[in-house]
Amino acid sequence: FGIGSDGLILIMPSDQADAKMQMYNADGSESEMCGNGIRCVAKYLVDHGICDPPSLRVETGAGILALDVFQQNGKVHQVRVDMGPPKLAPEDIPIRLPGEAVEQVIDIPLQLEGHSLMATCVSMGNPHCVIFVDTLSDELVLGLGPRIEKDPRFPSRVNVEFVQVRSRSEVHQRTWERGSGETLACGTGASAVCVAGVISGRTNRELTNHLRGGTLFLEWSQETNHVFMTGPATEVYSGHWPN
Repeated sequence: FGIGSDGLILIMPSDQADAKMQMYNADGSESEMCGNGIRCVAKYLVDHGICDPPSLRVETGAGILALDVFQQNGKVHQVRVDMGPPKLAPEDIPIRLPGEAVEQVIDIPLQLEGHSLMATCVSMGNPHCVIFVDTLSDELVLGLGPRIEKDPRFPSRVNVEFVQVRSRSEVHQRTWERGSGETLACGTGASAVCVAGVISGRTNRELTNHLRGGTLFLEWSQETNHVFMTGPATEVYSGHWPN
């Protein structure tokens, strides 16, 4: 919430959309997309007069995404992002599974350090492993998160979401992000959680997701198959990088 970050986003011109974003994790690796980051990009573009509200399109490593911005006192305070359709086939996530081929990766068993976990995997342009648990804990997130991120079954590594279900329309999430460690929120992860909750039979298509950094609202449209994410964007500080 102050100076510093768990990632770096570059905003550049695009010949296909209003702007292009390039996302880097804390370890310097490049990520295809960042759900929280793209809301910040939208706020920057509109608040600085680069793009006009209420709608804009941003080019990302996961394709071109459409966004709607909502203003208050002349500044963007909420952004709704069309995250596109989820990818559920194992080869699209990607995940390598031994044995018989499956169309979707739903509640596959993971045995790690005495923990018996069930994982549901989704790609939202980047890979996610969603694990529903009874209680969220540091032991799970900080202990098992890095192990799962680099598990050989995930050839591109993976983002790991640990999720506690409060009701069919409300969850709590903690995330171990690929290349960054635990972060306060993850927009693509929250979108993956919405999809994973539906396909595993745990939650509805409309979901309120409480993360350590705030709350996101998700909807997986049955009509379009697209996931929509709505959440805040706030400027905390500004500075100048020396040449």
